[in-house]
Amino acid sequence: MAKYFYFTRHGQTVWNVENKICGATDIALTDLGHQQAAELGERILKEGIKIDEILYSPLMRAADTAKHISEVTGIPAREELRLKEQNFGKYESTPRNGEEFKRAKQDFVCRYEGGESMLQLCQRICNLLDDIKKDVSVTTYTDTSTSNSKWLVMNCTVHIQIYLSSIKFPGGKVIGRDADLPSVNS
Repeated sequence: MAKYFYFTRHGQTVWNVENKICGATDIALTDLGHQQAAELGERILKEGIKIDEILYSPLMRAADTAKHISEVTGIPAREELRLKEQNFGKYESTPRNGEEFKRAKQDFVCRYEGGESMLQLCQRICNLLDDIKKDVSVTTYTDTSTSNSKWLVMNCTVHIQIYLSSIKFPGGKVIGRDADLPSVNS
């Protein structure tokens, strides 16, 4: 049975507008963020993208985005704890373009003084994808006429999308706000 994943990101937050690092801090969507989520749901319908289930991070910005998409499309959605954004420790709420943060991000195992390293994040996401691939119970919403399972993975980070692109993760595509990122099929 083939598995296919669409990856997207939450709608805009206040801290996105203020150029602050959100990380694991639970920040709400702006009005535009709510609108972006509904528009993505409409796009999924318009383009006839077939998705069996939406998996989303427990952070409110991802959960609200997923719920808007689910309301528009009728696609069932469920929370997945392993999709939570990377914890950037002492850098959360600081400027995204801060020089110290830029240097810290260059170290793949840096835990940002109390946070989570990119290596830990990648392991968490790979474990999730491995579990989805082998867990038959996750295929509850599968279109049995094609024997393919398709998920929209709603997360809070472009890091996950970039990582999957770098390892050439098979069977995935970025849609929504970060669709201009490298394709995970490239």
